[in-house]
Amino acid sequence: MLRMTETDESELNEHRLRYPGWRVTVASGVGVFVSFGSLLVYTFGIFLKPLTEEFAWSRQAVSLAFGIAAMALAAASPPLGYLIDRLGPRRIILSCLTIFGCAFASLALLTSHIGHLYAVFAVLGLVGNGAAHLAYSRVVSTWFDRSRGMALAVLMAGGALGAIVLPPVAQFFIQMLGWRGAFLALGGMSLGVGLPVVARFVREKPGLRGADRTEGADASFQEGLRSRVFWVIVAVLFLSSISQNSAMTHLSALLTDRGVSAGGAAFAVSVMGAASLLGRIGTGWLLDRFFAPRVSFWLLAFSALGVSLLSGARSLFVGSLGAALIGLGMGGEADIIPYLLSKYFGLRSFSTLYGFTWTAYALAAALGPVLMGRAFDAAGSYNVFLTQLSVVTLVAAALMLLMPIYPATARNIAPSQSSSPKIASSR
Repeated sequence: MLRMTETDESELNEHRLRYPGWRVTVASGVGVFVSFGSLLVYTFGIFLKPLTEEFAWSRQAVSLAFGIAAMALAAASPPLGYLIDRLGPRRIILSCLTIFGCAFASLALLTSHIGHLYAVFAVLGLVGNGAAHLAYSRVVSTWFDRSRGMALAVLMAGGALGAIVLPPVAQFFIQMLGWRGAFLALGGMSLGVGLPVVARFVREKPGLRGADRTEGADASFQEGLRSRVFWVIVAVLFLSSISQNSAMTHLSALLTDRGVSAGGAAFAVSVMGAASLLGRIGTGWLLDRFFAPRVSFWLLAFSALGVSLLSGARSLFVGSLGAALIGLGMGGEADIIPYLLSKYFGLRSFSTLYGFTWTAYALAAALGPVLMGRAFDAAGSYNVFLTQLSVVTLVAAALMLLMPIYPATARNIAPSQSSSPKIASSR
């Protein structure tokens, strides 16, 4: 009887590895690994040159496909979030992951009409967040309270691992199978690996279905949209996304312009990816112990320092150090945004609100690299624009200092720590 009690306790304690929520979290990380935010984003550059050589398309024309996918993702995220909140994440994830895998694999049949490429990437963007962080964050958050930060970090690590693993995997498939075979193999991996794992393990915590199944502030999405806290989160994400994505996309070109070898520049990009992974795991640990907006402030401050270092980087060491600091900030913010939304607004409309933040992120991610490229074309240098971006990132960090303490209804915050139990107090 005692042994049975100990087993039951381990299955209810989210700090124990036997807690079922950790299986859900790891499976969700696998889902992220084979979906839009990892599989498409980190392999697109690998397919860029083969497609231009095969069809005599310009690099700009092929790159537009990625922009179309990003815009489709921005437009589709809020309605997808609404459906996830109303119908539950599981059925949305399985449907979107199936469409994503089939669409990605269908690129093996790509024709010489570039509109074909654009149409497929539009579909990939429309379903992308239905099988990525937006949906899985909701699932994981239902299982965790006091360890939610680390759980979200493990989930987000799936995307960071994709940055490290998937580019060489895609290159290997291209060399062995050709680019058409590589598209088919990667799409098949999404369906053959991701779909069975997600179908077997990914589900919300039992007993939480229903209109009021959430904890925390339990705000409707209308209340969230009227909250000053929500728009501060959106502003921080938009500003930091412009800065971090600009630096990430132009990092290799910046360093090679300044005398760093192509291999050295690739190493710096890998350092950024590794730092992002460390940032996600480390931030998860910090979120479960310290006030999240303060954690975010320091991460963004480090990111601002990294951007500033890049503006004057003349060596591989300084470039890699700047890339590492930016990577830490990027990885940390990926954890912090869903964590903050769950703490300030609960889970009732979590995915809908998270969808709006994804719209802001996608727009900034599309805008930032273009602005940085324009700045280089006009001045012949990235220096001035990078300095401006470092200031923008510091502004984002400062905005985090305006965040109030969590509502008293958040379960792991004592009522005495909050000035008011209502989310309206943060407006």
